[in-house]
Amino acid sequence: MKKTDIGVVAFIYAVCALFLVMTLQLPKAAQTYPLFIIILLAALTTLYVAQMVCGAKKSGVTTGLEDFEGFLPKQFFPILGMVVLYLVIMYFAGFYIATMAFMVVCLLFLKVPKWQILLSTAVILALVYCAFTLFLKVKLPVGLLFK
Repeated sequence: MKKTDIGVVAFIYAVCALFLVMTLQLPKAAQTYPLFIIILLAALTTLYVAQMVCGAKKSGVTTGLEDFEGFLPKQFFPILGMVVLYLVIMYFAGFYIATMAFMVVCLLFLKVPKWQILLSTAVILALVYCAFTLFLKVKLPVGLLFK
C-alpha cells in the first residue's frame, strides 16, 4: 500500500459525496443513471481500499513518492495553468474555440511538430463535432460571447 493512495481514495469519496448531493436535487426520473454511476464508483473505490489493506498486510506500507521520480515541474505547472485558462476561455468563447486554442498552445509548448499539431487538432475537433453535435445531438458550451 502507498500512503499517497489514501489521499486519492479520500478525494474519490469526496467526489462521490458531492455528486450524490447534486444528483439528489434532480427530479426522481433523472436520478437513476447518475446514482448508478456514483454507487459503482464508490463500490470500486471500496474494493480498491480492501486491496490496499490486503497489500499493506503482505508487503507493508510505502510512501508512494517513488512514483514521482520522473516528475517534470517545468512541464506540469504550465500545462496545469493552461487547463485552468482553457476552462475560463471555454466559459467565454465556447468549447470549439477553447479546445482548438488549448490543443495548439499545449502541443506547441510540448514541442510537437507543427504538422502533427494541425492534424491532431483538426481530427479531434472533427470527431467531437461528428460524435457529439451531429450524432448524439449534445449541445456543447457556446460561451457568453456567442449567446
